[in-house]
Amino acid sequence: MAHQPIAPYRRERRGRLSGKEIASGVKVAKANQLRSFFALALGAGISLAGTAAQAGGTLVVGMTAGDLPITTGNPDQGFEGYRFVGYNLYDSLVLWDLSKTAAGKATDIKPGLATEWHVDEGNDKRWIFKLRDGVKWHDGCGFTADDVVWNYSHSANDKAPEFDAAQYAQAHFYLGNVAGVSKIDEHTVAFDTTVTDSLLPYELSYWLLISPCRAKEVKYNWTEYAQRPSGTGPYRFDSAVPHQRMELLPNKNYWDQARVPKQDRLVLVPMPEASTRTAALLSGQVNWIEAPSPDAIDRLKSAGMQIVTNAYPHNWTYQLNFANGPFTDRRVRQAANYALNRTDMKDMLNGLMLEGNSTLPPSTPYYGHPKIYEYDPGKAKQLLQEVKCLPCKVTLAISTSGSGQMQSLPMNELVKSQMDAAGFDVKLEPMDWNALLAVTREGVDKHSDYNAINVSRQTQDPFNALIRHVWTPQWAPKGANWGHHSNPEMDKLISGIFNEFDTQKRLKLLTQLNESMNDEAVMIFVAHDLNPRAMSPKVHGFVQAQSWFQDLTPVSVEP
Repeated sequence: MAHQPIAPYRRERRGRLSGKEIASGVKVAKANQLRSFFALALGAGISLAGTAAQAGGTLVVGMTAGDLPITTGNPDQGFEGYRFVGYNLYDSLVLWDLSKTAAGKATDIKPGLATEWHVDEGNDKRWIFKLRDGVKWHDGCGFTADDVVWNYSHSANDKAPEFDAAQYAQAHFYLGNVAGVSKIDEHTVAFDTTVTDSLLPYELSYWLLISPCRAKEVKYNWTEYAQRPSGTGPYRFDSAVPHQRMELLPNKNYWDQARVPKQDRLVLVPMPEASTRTAALLSGQVNWIEAPSPDAIDRLKSAGMQIVTNAYPHNWTYQLNFANGPFTDRRVRQAANYALNRTDMKDMLNGLMLEGNSTLPPSTPYYGHPKIYEYDPGKAKQLLQEVKCLPCKVTLAISTSGSGQMQSLPMNELVKSQMDAAGFDVKLEPMDWNALLAVTREGVDKHSDYNAINVSRQTQDPFNALIRHVWTPQWAPKGANWGHHSNPEMDKLISGIFNEFDTQKRLKLLTQLNESMNDEAVMIFVAHDLNPRAMSPKVHGFVQAQSWFQDLTPVSVEP
């Protein structure tokens, strides 16, 4: 293989919450959510954990997501939407190998709907992908090169009848360097790029393909499509109760027979509050929860629950406003990093984090030797005095919960208290997860009142870990550079990365980029997640990969 691995049915935006609500409203939300969830289960006359009493059992997951992810292709609800809906219903041309759990073995890409890929020998802005033969969509249609071309138009061509603006919003970050897709033959396609892009296979791993047959059948009515989605993934859609639960069934005809799901049914339930998830697991209403509350770990263990963690390419940081406000000055950005006692944060989380001193964890091959901002509130105050910003007023946009947000409210409160003690005057602006994602996509020009946003990010590939945060062509809303960071030297370095197809030479350039990002303090670095989850002792077969994504297909559940 030619690739080189490196070592609508949609919701309206909800309003913000007040500072009082963030401090004291959590208990009410927890109680109300728990009552609503159990009332739903009883009112429907079901026990979610017992929906199907067959050999493989029913896996019932309490997600951190605030709502069910959309089913029209690339999901919302952050990368938890990918983990539970996106990569289960759909495939991408390039998938992630989630079969390994060993320390130091971070996941890498592998063939998906494409079996191999390479750069055109005569044109380094053209990638050739050979497609897998014999793949069927869930609706029975065969997968061909025409489907790949159609999917690109669906996600990128606003003049095409198949264009879906909601999918453009979800997918365009990953197609930003793609100029067009063309068919070579029934099982070969070419991707032409706007720039030489050595990382394109990684970027395409996040672009999920949907069935043109089903889309045409529903006459491009995406609300109807969402109720009968069709992909090529290991699970098929069965049913959904909006805002309450979604049920998926094994795709017995999946093209990779080794990944046909072992369980009989997968039930997904949105539970954004940690206490609600914990109570549901202990009561048997669910048998798997994401991100249990740190203070509930001992109780869960004593009840016989499995607690699983692993190193995790995922950071918890603040992306900063480089267009206006205090963080345009490097000294203020450094002061914010010196203000944080990350050891206190780790203690608060019962050890379920790694101290974050960079956008990357140290195990990353291109971590290098970045500048480390050790806790030094005196140094932080000195820097703020130099720029005459004392107290230095900043507003941080945060979420109440959400995909990968860990324990968002108490973590943000601790950051606020530590920054305030070092000379800042921090105002927290909480909102729900999808609202914060909308702020992220729309960019700093539309949200100049925020000095930073707290959006956790996966870091398992170079583009998402580093480049998208600092590259000028990625300025939001075109890309994911929310705060419009721009540095000619970094842009030149990124151009060199895209143009370098030798793995080891590219690693050196990526290392330089990470070190430069730390030196410039492009973020407030806080924590790396350990991805804790808790499961019933009846759950078997799960392998926790070092990835934001996880493979649920090997899992079975005892009756």
